[in-house]
Amino acid sequence: MTEFRVAVGKEVLVFAAAHFITYGEGGCETLHGHNYRVGVTLTGDLDLHALVYDFIALRRDMEGFLSELDHRVLLPESNPELTVARRDQEIEVRHASRRYVFPEADAVVLPVSNTTAEMIAGYLGSRLKTNLAQRSGLSIGRLAIEVEETPGQSAFWISSASA
Repeated sequence: MTEFRVAVGKEVLVFAAAHFITYGEGGCETLHGHNYRVGVTLTGDLDLHALVYDFIALRRDMEGFLSELDHRVLLPESNPELTVARRDQEIEVRHASRRYVFPEADAVVLPVSNTTAEMIAGYLGSRLKTNLAQRSGLSIGRLAIEVEETPGQSAFWISSASA
């Protein structure tokens, strides 16, 4: 079996962001930041130009998504341990006795349950998958996203592009 794959590496897909994650039973990390690096791999059939997908287009797609996260505080929309409220151009987050207030322009509320590397990878993968599905003529078999929050610590999201 022959397989074709393209990848855009973590050296060019980077963003810096702050986050914290909850652990259940009242556990919650302190607010901290990472210089995240992202890798993308697409597997699929070759098109008429002998490409799975254009490297430059793939990099631009991902850079657009990452620019929305860069230099922001990442907050989960659906974490049962947090209360997230928007008002007066601010986002207030509460966890037990902790209270954070961020300018709305400095935070991104993601449609995830926790801002783990796994959930960030899934968020980015879902966005890219939707973007690719809107392009006609693509035959993508598998899509993989790697989010490295620190060297040696990565999470992966892998999906069949058609699923």
